[in-house]
Amino acid sequence: MAAYILRRLALIIPTLLGVMLINFALVQFVPGGPIEQVIARMQGEGDVFANIAGGRGDMGSEMQAGQDERYTGARGLPPEFIAQLEREFGFDKPPVERFLHMMWNYMRFDFGYSYFRSISVVDLVIEKLPVSITLGLWSTLIAYLVSIPLGIRKAVRDGSRFDTFTSGLIIVAYAIPGFLFAILLLVVFAGGSYFQIFPARGLTSPQEVWETLSFWGKVRDYFWHITLPVIASTISAFATLTLLTKNSFLDEIRKHYVITARAKGLSDGKVLYGHVFRNAMLIVIAGFPAVFVGVFFGGSLLIETIFSLDGLGRLAFEATVARDYPVMFGTLFVFGLIGLVVGLISDLMYVWIDPRIDFESRET
Repeated sequence: MAAYILRRLALIIPTLLGVMLINFALVQFVPGGPIEQVIARMQGEGDVFANIAGGRGDMGSEMQAGQDERYTGARGLPPEFIAQLEREFGFDKPPVERFLHMMWNYMRFDFGYSYFRSISVVDLVIEKLPVSITLGLWSTLIAYLVSIPLGIRKAVRDGSRFDTFTSGLIIVAYAIPGFLFAILLLVVFAGGSYFQIFPARGLTSPQEVWETLSFWGKVRDYFWHITLPVIASTISAFATLTLLTKNSFLDEIRKHYVITARAKGLSDGKVLYGHVFRNAMLIVIAGFPAVFVGVFFGGSLLIETIFSLDGLGRLAFEATVARDYPVMFGTLFVFGLIGLVVGLISDLMYVWIDPRIDFESRET
C-alpha cells in the first residue's frame, strides 16, 4: 500500500504542472492583463474591458507617436512608465521564464502578493478557505443525511409508486443548475418577490450586530445565513448520491447471502442492517471525499458570488475579472492540490472500509 501511495503522490506534481501550464497558456491569449487594468484605472475608465469591447472607436486615431500600442488606452502615458509597470509585474521576461519561475515558487508554497491588494496570496487563501470548506462540508453532510435513508427506502420499495415519484423528483433536482436554484431561493425566500425569511447575503450579520450577540445567538445567526447557500449547493449532490445508494443496495439485496439469511428466518430489518448495510455502504461512504470535492468545486464559485459569501470561489472569480494573476493562479493551484489529495484519500477510504481491496495488486 505504501508503494501505491508514493506513486499517487508522485503523480500530483506532473498533474498540477499540466493544469497550471494549460491555464497559463490560455491566459496569454486573453485580452486585458493587469497592466491594462492599471492604465484603465489611471485614465478614469474604470475597467479595461469597455475598451476591449470596442467602446472607444476613436482610439486608433488618437494614439500618439512613440507610445506602446500593445496596451489599449495607454494614450498620454510615457513609454518609460509602461516599461516600469512591466518590470513590476514581471512582464519584461518571456512567458516560459515567467511560468518556470512561478511554478518554482508555487512548489515552495510561495504565491507572492496580490497585484491590487496589499496582502500576500497565502494570507488571502487562508482568510477565504474556511468559508468554502464550511459550505462544502455542510452541503455534503446534509446530502448524506437525506440521500442514504431515501436511497435505502427506494431500494426496499423498488418499482413502487414511492420509488417512481421520488425518482421523478430526483431527476428534476439533478436537472436544475445549482446557480439557477440559488436565484430561485433568493427570489422566493430572501425578499426577492415573496417572503423575507432568510438573509440574501453574507455568512453572518454585520460585525456591529454580530458582536452584540450571545454565543447561541451567533450560532443561530450563522445557521440562518448559511441555510439558503447550503440548500442551493446540495441539490445536485443529493440527487446523485440517492441513486448511488439505491443501486448499491439493490445489487446487494439480490445476492445469494441475502436469500440465505432470509431463509434462516431473519427479519427484513436484521437482514438489511445486519448484513446488507455494511457491504452496500462501501461505495457510498468511500465516496464521501469525492462528493465533498464535487460540491466544493462545482458550487463554490457561483453560489458564493450569488450569496456574497467571501470564500475561495468568489476570490478566484474577482481575481480573474481583475486579472490579478498571483491570486488567480494561486487559487487555481490550491483547488487543484486539494482535488488531487482528496482523490487519494478517497481511494484510501476504500481500503480502510474494506481491507479486501488492494490497489497494489492492480496492474499499472
